[in-house]
Amino acid sequence: MKMTKVGTVYQLSFMPRVFPVNCYFVEEENSLTLIDAALPYSTKSIINAARIIGKPITRLIVTHAHDDHVGALDGLKALIPDLQVSISFRDALLLAGDSTLLQNETNSPIRGGVPKNIQTQPDLLLKEGDLIGSLEVIFSPGHTPGSISLLDTRNHSLIVGDALQTRGGTAVSGMIKPLFPFPAFATWNKLIALESAKKLRSYKPSLLAVGHGKMLEHPENFIDRAIVEAELKLQP
Repeated sequence: MKMTKVGTVYQLSFMPRVFPVNCYFVEEENSLTLIDAALPYSTKSIINAARIIGKPITRLIVTHAHDDHVGALDGLKALIPDLQVSISFRDALLLAGDSTLLQNETNSPIRGGVPKNIQTQPDLLLKEGDLIGSLEVIFSPGHTPGSISLLDTRNHSLIVGDALQTRGGTAVSGMIKPLFPFPAFATWNKLIALESAKKLRSYKPSLLAVGHGKMLEHPENFIDRAIVEAELKLQP
């Protein structure tokens, strides 16, 4: 596991050279908020990283319910019983193993590794605009129907889950990058993902932190190019 810090954000990257899977700490005054829970074997490394930083993990926010973002969830909850777990209302269904589409959703199959045996139940079901510590919830569906992103209101660091990737080149969810195509294969709806990328860009992030790939400081131009590329590929 490799830990990288930019401002209030710590990236914990597992298998960074081969198949990077990232989760993040956002540092508050007296605590840490963990965003996503990586892989099942990541539990110990996440706990050790918090000890190095010197603050307790009090919250865990899940950007979306895919296996590589919730793998250590049950292990962490077992070690930190008071851990407050949050996810969007929509992806709470996926977390429970239910991949059925809702009536108002585009008829595209939900893809990717939907969890089958997560025991932890969320304490909070999140919606657009909710505040958790310093983090504002932004609804950013596309990769899954209930994907969310988190904006640090203190400095505009933006943690987007798989709404964008930087491994293999910056891309909107659903756009295949030959050097790292896997997030594209796990995307529910490319058009909705594109609209979410445009929405995220409008927040003028100072830092882009993704589920797969390195963090980008001053990412506006990278996101703009990714949006243009997606628009060209999705033209009817």
